[in-house]
Amino acid sequence: MPRTPSAPPRRHRFLQLDVFADRPQRGNPLAVVLDADALRTDDMQRIARWTNLSETTFLLTATVPDADYRVRIFTPSGELPFAGHPTLGTARAWLWAGGEPAGDQIVQECEAGLITVRQDQDRLAFAAPPLRRSGPLDEADVARLAEALGVERSSVRGHTWADNGPGWRVLELESAEQVLSLAPDLAWMADAKLGVVGRHRAPADGNTPLDADRPLYEVRAFTLAGVEDPVTGSLNAGIAQWMVARGGMPAHWVATQGTALGRDGLIVVDVEQDGTIWIGGSTVLTVDGRILA
Repeated sequence: MPRTPSAPPRRHRFLQLDVFADRPQRGNPLAVVLDADALRTDDMQRIARWTNLSETTFLLTATVPDADYRVRIFTPSGELPFAGHPTLGTARAWLWAGGEPAGDQIVQECEAGLITVRQDQDRLAFAAPPLRRSGPLDEADVARLAEALGVERSSVRGHTWADNGPGWRVLELESAEQVLSLAPDLAWMADAKLGVVGRHRAPADGNTPLDADRPLYEVRAFTLAGVEDPVTGSLNAGIAQWMVARGGMPAHWVATQGTALGRDGLIVVDVEQDGTIWIGGSTVLTVDGRILA
């Protein structure tokens, strides 16, 4: 029998951006498909598999009056309720496409709820959403993760759930240098998304004044099957919430991520007096075109 002709593909504006970087190819890439209301879920998943980036987002019309737009976030294997670098990258894409917020700040609708994004000079920042799961990890889990990282259990200074959607677990090691030296064997850990954080050393002379823009922490993120994510907004949000809850943190700090992958990711953390934590960074456009879907 003759095949039924398929409908001609629709053209959608397609952007690719580099998030948490101020130069192309230095941060975490994100693909954004604009005007995506006509796409079905299986269309979105197919496109996300094709781009093969850690996340691809789809800009949709908001379904609630308080939101400026709606976004759906897909990995090559499934949909996420929230993710950090897709939030900042999608907001930047929406602005570049002519979007104008109804209020002083951008309000994004996603599966995790409404996320506020503010503009701060050349950066965007999102308000860290509530954690879905927090609190210490099980000791057996800590031992298993330490073994996978190739470090002694005694090197783990702290640990927590920091799940705001993706399901992050976090281990804090003794230093940024130890974090950067890791050569983990995580391929067998199919059920874990692991963040690792360590503090950068203070200036050796002890007399150099503290610089608010000098990186305070180094972060690495290992996703399912041991793939390393270059720069991760959701993980840094969860880490910041954990550290602020412990006490003793400044109201502003900078974290670095992606160093081990040759990236220059910079994550800016600001803590308001009311407890709101903002996770910010620069975003640059790398591809501007059309996708047929």
